[in-house]
Amino acid sequence: MRVLMLSWEYPPRVVGGLARHVQQLSRALVTAGLDVEVVTCGTPGAADMEDDRGVRIHRIAMNNPAPPDFLTWVMQLNLNMLEKAYENIVAGGPYDIVHAHDWLVAYAAKALKHSQRAPLVATIHATEWGRNWGLHNDLQRYISNVEWWLCFEAWRVICCSEYMRHELQTIFQLPGDKIRVLPNGVDPAEFQIKPDNDLASFRRSYAAPDEKLIFFVGRLVHEKGVHILIEAVPKILHYWNKSKVVIAGKGPADAYLKDRARSLGVYDRIYFTGYIDDDTRNRLYKCADVAVVPSLYEPFGITALEAMAAGTPVVVSDVGGLGEVVRHGITGWKSYAGNPNSLADGILHLIYRPDLAYKLKENAYREVTTRYSWSSIANGTTGLYDEIARSYQESPWARSRLWPQVYAEPPRLFGRGLDPAQRWVCKL
Repeated sequence: MRVLMLSWEYPPRVVGGLARHVQQLSRALVTAGLDVEVVTCGTPGAADMEDDRGVRIHRIAMNNPAPPDFLTWVMQLNLNMLEKAYENIVAGGPYDIVHAHDWLVAYAAKALKHSQRAPLVATIHATEWGRNWGLHNDLQRYISNVEWWLCFEAWRVICCSEYMRHELQTIFQLPGDKIRVLPNGVDPAEFQIKPDNDLASFRRSYAAPDEKLIFFVGRLVHEKGVHILIEAVPKILHYWNKSKVVIAGKGPADAYLKDRARSLGVYDRIYFTGYIDDDTRNRLYKCADVAVVPSLYEPFGITALEAMAAGTPVVVSDVGGLGEVVRHGITGWKSYAGNPNSLADGILHLIYRPDLAYKLKENAYREVTTRYSWSSIANGTTGLYDEIARSYQESPWARSRLWPQVYAEPPRLFGRGLDPAQRWVCKL
């Protein structure tokens, strides 16, 4: 089965959890025997074409001409994706499945679906309505409309949690049998560190040897709830003064969060690291006494899963998909979302009870290696692809497929023609 993944981010371009999800899923699908190509946005220093453990990556340039605003950038991304996809079709034939990740690739996904008569699968990682607790301006309403449109066009819609299933049904009125819940996965091997690492020396760069290290990593945006963690710090210090909070990541809320820490008088007890690479993240997980995920909106909670895979006890807010990933008192500790007192209580509970913290992280690691392995997620995805393929073959839509057609001149999508002529291509 030949699968095309459309994603606006893919490592080393990492903005959120979507990039690593697409990478790990694509690798696991190749291991399962599928032929997978990814068309994604280019990034400085990354090759235009790359083989990533059997996954063929095609990165498209986005700087000619330079888009003047965000929506123009999105449209240029889709046009360039279409051009690259048709080049791939010329070279290797049609795709059996087009798999789109989030609204930014919706236009290219729809065009490929109809021109190729190929079934479209859409994974919705989050919604504009959920991220903003409603739709408050024209841009948000536009994005939400495109999300609905992508879901409407898709043969099946994948989401990562039962919480997201409910959100999609509520916001977009999707029928229940159109949605398939497939959780995110994690590979514990990605969080191992070299045995010769001097963790004690590394830890001293962030906290004193007798200080408890509380760790957050993620985007510095409102929905991640970092301000709730900062507001919990005074209570944590009151009951366990020798504590240090490490906040890793960058985002538009950076300046506000630092100002909030200063206003609470705890800025000197918080280490804002900015962006960190994977190796630094992994070592911080190993050094941390507690990993905290205080989100206000979280479709799944991949950060909690990563902490569990790294062997770090977690305290999370009981919201969205986090409530499904973490079992309270078994694989982690839950707090009330948006409540600094509750979050501080959860963190202090694990600091005061190292025996409980150890039990939670051991249980969590066992669960991660079984329920959330990428091989398990890939099996669920290939099963869905097979189900779609059978349904597709029985449909009148498949029998009217326009493939193949031969053109004397290659079509032009954006700027240049496909070369050479007299190849298999399809009408737009």
